[in-house]
Amino acid sequence: MEQDVNLQTFSMPRIGDAAPKFVATTTQGQINFPSDYKGDWVILFSHPADFTPVCTSEFMTFATMENQFANANCKLVGLSIDGLYSHIAWLRTIKEKIEYKGMKDVEVNFPLIEDITMEVAKKYGMIQPNEDSTKAVRAVFFIDPKGIIRAIIYYPLSLGRNFDELYRVVVALQAADEFGIATPADWRPGDDVIIGPAGSCGTAKDRMEDSELDCKDWFFCTKKISKETILSKILKK
Repeated sequence: MEQDVNLQTFSMPRIGDAAPKFVATTTQGQINFPSDYKGDWVILFSHPADFTPVCTSEFMTFATMENQFANANCKLVGLSIDGLYSHIAWLRTIKEKIEYKGMKDVEVNFPLIEDITMEVAKKYGMIQPNEDSTKAVRAVFFIDPKGIIRAIIYYPLSLGRNFDELYRVVVALQAADEFGIATPADWRPGDDVIIGPAGSCGTAKDRMEDSELDCKDWFFCTKKISKETILSKILKK
């Protein structure tokens, strides 16, 4: 029995899996996940605890960037192993008392899940016992409009997240879907994109002769897609 509990604690969904389903109480009412978010990209993320400084800086940043994520068709859903009233009190304190990097009077409008039973955190492998057995690590799940997990990032309790990177991932995943491309290291909209390797010598030769491609060899071809073209397909009008 103990072995089963440990397996459940360590289990986590993988990239390409359907996002585990759950119904939860949040600061914005009950949600049925991921069905309530069908048609939208979602960032589901966990934080270790309410009334902690790193988490506070992160929530202020998420809340400040919420419209930016929304404009990229992405909604935010937070979680910690705290009760609803703790969540409400903490978010009120953030709005009324905390100022950080020019951010103040910050109101968090996206849902924050109550998970005192750790049910959701265990489904998503957010409990890492060697880091902490009673707090969730800083997990980030990027879930597409079909409810499929497309990317996962984990941070330890001591390390705050890079929010420019979280936004970059959302845009890059959508660009890959929209244009059938891959994105190279440090890619930003407007940078060259990667075109996948050809499947045969014949198509490789054709590809090398494509005037729109810059092919260094059969396996390494890039193409220019303007920032405006990328963003016109991703950002809301």
